[in-house]
Amino acid sequence: MSNVKIPVHNLQGEVVEEVELDDSVFDVPFKEAVVHQAVVRQLANRRQGNASTKTRGQVVGSTRKLFAQKGTGRARRGNIKSPLLRGGGVVFGPKPRSYRKDMPKKMRQLAFKCALSDKIREGGLWAIDDIQVERPKTRDVAALVSSAGSVRSSVIVTADSMPALALSVRNLEGASVVPCAVLSTLDVMNCDRLIVTVPALRKMESIWGSKGSSDESA
Repeated sequence: MSNVKIPVHNLQGEVVEEVELDDSVFDVPFKEAVVHQAVVRQLANRRQGNASTKTRGQVVGSTRKLFAQKGTGRARRGNIKSPLLRGGGVVFGPKPRSYRKDMPKKMRQLAFKCALSDKIREGGLWAIDDIQVERPKTRDVAALVSSAGSVRSSVIVTADSMPALALSVRNLEGASVVPCAVLSTLDVMNCDRLIVTVPALRKMESIWGSKGSSDESA
């Protein structure tokens, strides 16, 4: 029997029912080290790693000696490509590399469940019965986001891709739409409020629950 129950709201913010959630997904003890590793991994995997600098051997410039070795009272100076001079080479500068990090599948899933469970315990998950958007209309979606409370950032989680809803949210600062199958640990930890539809909650249970075995983007 599930111990996790949260209220379900309509589009006006009124509580219409209560829904029970799978403990294996939404009631997992928070493990800070695992969640931290998952977030660091996602941020690292976003990096392009294409920064590049030139060494003194790659800089274009004359190799002539700038001035006499002795008699000037200045430091002994070689050519203009020296790293000590402006426009010269860079010592130990960045070169193209991969920042990609790996993480076992079960650890990624555990981190995602920990983040979801912690969001519920903090009251940051707002369940709604469903969203139906025929055509893009920012005003209606803005009313929905405001009914969930005044927060800095919010993510609307849907069961499937909804292009019309995504277009409606595009002009709302701090709001975004993410299908539940591609919702990540970073998405959950980086927002103040998760607005999740009931169909999305059920689909998340089927993907990441005790019977689910799919390896999604978490």
